Amino acid sequence: MRTALISDVHSNLAALQAVLEDIGRQGVDRIVCLGDIIGYGPNPVQCVDLVAQRCQWSLLGNHDFGVVYEPSNFNAVAEDAAFWTRRELERHMRDDPAAGVRRWDFLNRLRVRVVEGDFLCVHGSPRKPINEYLFPTDPENDPQKLDSVFERIDRVCLVGHTHVPGVFTDDSEFWPPDELPDRTYVVRPEEKAIVNPGSVGQPRDGDPRASYAILDTGPDGKQPTVRFHRVNYDIQLTVDQIHAIPELHPMLGDRLLEGR
Repeated sequence: MRTALISDVHSNLAALQAVLEDIGRQGVDRIVCLGDIIGYGPNPVQCVDLVAQRCQWSLLGNHDFGVVYEPSNFNAVAEDAAFWTRRELERHMRDDPAAGVRRWDFLNRLRVRVVEGDFLCVHGSPRKPINEYLFPTDPENDPQKLDSVFERIDRVCLVGHTHVPGVFTDDSEFWPPDELPDRTYVVRPEEKAIVNPGSVGQPRDGDPRASYAILDTGPDGKQPTVRFHRVNYDIQLTVDQIHAIPELHPMLGDRLLEGR
């Protein structure tokens, strides 16, 4: 089974379309989304519809939660974006009630966690599935936090949320894709791992290209692998769209150019 892992689309339609096009060339069996379909970006309606159409399932991210329920613990910029996103979804529902009902029903059914065999899938972390960040600096700065997280994992956990691709291992290491052979991590039987495919629509690792990964579990007996991918897209288009919406802070567009 070859599964494309996407996460943190953040209403960036240009990035999502580019990633889906690239995934279409990879011979995958399915696509799953690890949360945060919406928030920050200019195209929430189109991104929700595409994820609903193309992904086998999606998780509930903190920004999805903030739009559907309440944007608690958000800074002012993120909160304004969440309220604008909600109004945009409501506006489209008035224009097309049937499509709007399907859209809201999809968002209301997003799951907090999914377990498939050896793989636990959450947006944030196993301790706090929606909103705990696992940072690349945690192995050095907060090893006890990671120890506590790994206690809740049987073998592999798939996460999003930080927008930084890479792999945590239970020997207190974080491996960014560029430090892996062929940008591929082999899931070894003797270790636990936490895998983040990075962000489609809001990368924050200094690389502005959209990020995703492919999990290949292969036939029985084969060691699973995760290969990380980067995709160019029209970043300036998304930047200009954000700048054209008064309710969205210009910084949300500007930082896309730097991958921050």
